[in-house]
Amino acid sequence: QPRLVESGGGLVQSGGSLRLSCAASGMNLAYYAIGWFRQAPGKEREEVACISSGGSSRNYANSVKGRFTISRDNAKNMVYLQMNNLRSEDAAMYYCAARSVPRCGTTYDVWGQGTQVTVSS
Repeated sequence: QPRLVESGGGLVQSGGSLRLSCAASGMNLAYYAIGWFRQAPGKEREEVACISSGGSSRNYANSVKGRFTISRDNAKNMVYLQMNNLRSEDAAMYYCAARSVPRCGTTYDVWGQGTQVTVSS
């Protein structure tokens, strides 16, 4: 069964950095576009970044542009989200998701369980 597992979340001070990882099993990520999403309590889920299957196209939400970087290593079946200059409003559960087409879009087929990011001021 295809599966995604996130890791790397934790508690960080405002202005700090975290690197989230998304590991895939039962699927070859090279055929999937990958998105990172977040959801804070009482708020709607937000897509923060997406990367195409080959890595040539990357999209970011305005709220994270210039601070977050999405990357992937298809040889390792991994996708990453480097988060710098974290703010209190970045605190949320972060999820990675895969869509079985090369380009980013609005529908995703496989979701991870999430990793919690907490930002202290």
